[in-house]
Amino acid sequence: MIFVLQNLHMNSTTLQLNPDFHILVTGGAGFIGSNLCETLLENGNKVSCLDNFATGKRENINHLLSNNKFSLIEGDIRNLEDCHKACTGVDYILHQAALGSVPRSINDPITTNDVNVSGFLNMLVAARDAKIKRFVYAASSSTYGDSKGLPKVEDVIGKPLSPYAITKYVNELYADIFSKTYGLECIGLRYFNVFGRKQDPNGAYAAVIPKFVMQFMNYESPVINGDGTYSRDFTYIDNVLQMNIRALVSTNTAAVNTVYNVAYGERTDLKELTSLLREYLGEFDAKIKEVDVIHGPNRQGDIPHSLASIDKAKELLGYSPEFNIKNGLKEAVQWYWKNLK
Repeated sequence: MIFVLQNLHMNSTTLQLNPDFHILVTGGAGFIGSNLCETLLENGNKVSCLDNFATGKRENINHLLSNNKFSLIEGDIRNLEDCHKACTGVDYILHQAALGSVPRSINDPITTNDVNVSGFLNMLVAARDAKIKRFVYAASSSTYGDSKGLPKVEDVIGKPLSPYAITKYVNELYADIFSKTYGLECIGLRYFNVFGRKQDPNGAYAAVIPKFVMQFMNYESPVINGDGTYSRDFTYIDNVLQMNIRALVSTNTAAVNTVYNVAYGERTDLKELTSLLREYLGEFDAKIKEVDVIHGPNRQGDIPHSLASIDKAKELLGYSPEFNIKNGLKEAVQWYWKNLK
């Protein structure tokens, strides 16, 4: 069976994804994880979702529970027994479970470390013991730390700027050791500011795009940290789904046991971001175009600019991102307006 990327609103490539694979998605009720679960089920795969709902949402997967190829395991990656249970009978793992957010890690470094380091190690051990074929995990662009160079290239990183960044770098070190010591195939995906459908706009640690969308829809002024010139390589969810699938199915031996940037390869500053959001939301409600933006202090642990080189992913995995910031934002805004207004 051919997995056609048109399922992800793409049409340039087809990928061979065997529907007989049983795939575990940790953090499968979260933003990225639930989108992965849907994509895999659309392909006919058997999917297990492991989540403790600390940040994941039941509403993200409620519609999947009636699918006989989907199973929910309520458990915590900090519990090795839960990890072993989740890995039973599984062929591949897409490890998305983590406690995200730089500010959260600064406020509570111990819990961030417990989940992101101890939990990650538990999953590696369980994957090794279950003889998993490949372990694809969510890494982070925060690993680049204080590295000044742009674009960010995978083999040049700086010193971490937050506890969260440390934990995600440790993930890469552990994955490398497990590949060398135990022969576990590992691929890390350094996500760059992912956005799109199902991303939670609420809570103290909400990502900037869904948070600003909700504020605009409520005629509230978004607060930009700093003067608005900080920039990010915003990456639409379907680009991320494509990379996860490519990492799963690649037969290129040179493509395994390494890390990749997952991005579009362009950067957008916060001033342009808010301008685009106001424009696209204003097509649904003209009053939103009149909402002002407020500027606040820079946020501790933030890097000024982020831009990814995606040459390695293109060369070794055939990555071809199809959503830039503008068409990705249009898709995201439509979803938020339909589902949250």
